[in-house]
Amino acid sequence: MAQLRLRIVSSEDNVRAIMNLLQSLEGIEHVEEVADLMPHMDDPDSSSAGLHDARGAETHEIEVEIPNPSTARKVRDAVEALAFELDAFVEIEDDEQE
Repeated sequence: MAQLRLRIVSSEDNVRAIMNLLQSLEGIEHVEEVADLMPHMDDPDSSSAGLHDARGAETHEIEVEIPNPSTARKVRDAVEALAFELDAFVEIEDDEQE
């Protein structure tokens, strides 16, 4: 079973829309948002410490289990099209098993 990892920089609503799209695609085994394990703390000596917008847009990580390369292409095409419509940034990483 192969896995795609998506890193999405956008609003909660846009991430929810992308996850709904993923779950509606035929052949998708599992879709899950995983917790971000990196702490995002301000550097106390930074000139932007404590500012509300210092972090920028929210980043979300989603893992998608896929059965084959054909489904992976379908997922990539669908997610890229929706991300373009939503004006969201999506980075897709393959986790190919050999």
